[in-house]
Amino acid sequence: METVPTKPSLAKKPSPSFRLRNGSLNALRLRRVFDLFDRNGDGEITLDEMESALDTLGLGADRAGLEATVGAYIPAGANGLGFNDFESLHRALGDALFGPIVEEEEEPRKEVEDEDMKEAFRVFDENGDGFISAAELQAVLKKLGLAEARSLAAVQEMICNVDRDRDGQVDFGEFKTMMQGITVWGA
Repeated sequence: METVPTKPSLAKKPSPSFRLRNGSLNALRLRRVFDLFDRNGDGEITLDEMESALDTLGLGADRAGLEATVGAYIPAGANGLGFNDFESLHRALGDALFGPIVEEEEEPRKEVEDEDMKEAFRVFDENGDGFISAAELQAVLKKLGLAEARSLAAVQEMICNVDRDRDGQVDFGEFKTMMQGITVWGA
């Protein structure tokens, strides 16, 4: 019996950053999210791992809804979503919530990419002052459950690696340069 994916419903309007229009940024972000959700590193995200990750992020997943929506993307005989399945789920959710991505002319695409980059920057710039401090970066890394968040010295070193003007913070220009320098293999 083939199951049909359930159309998702959200209580509040989702952030447009759910789907970046820049392919390589989106692929990188999806891979990082996949790796975070895949707690045991077996290459699959089980429903239990998905539920746990969503709870950690404060999104309190309804198990039945999760099973209906995510379960439709788990291949027969698999314990969970592989990366390609996760990517298909993400694309389907994006299409259901925002409509399919329509190819745009080059100039509007650049404006959209800049807006996506600003949205990503705002995730880290928690106080909205236009800079990412070591404390702000550490807070976001903690929310994501990353080990690097345990050491302020490690976080400060991360800041130093991209801080061209050596003011101890990352401004939007430095953030943008860093993000544009990221290579996504296989994307």
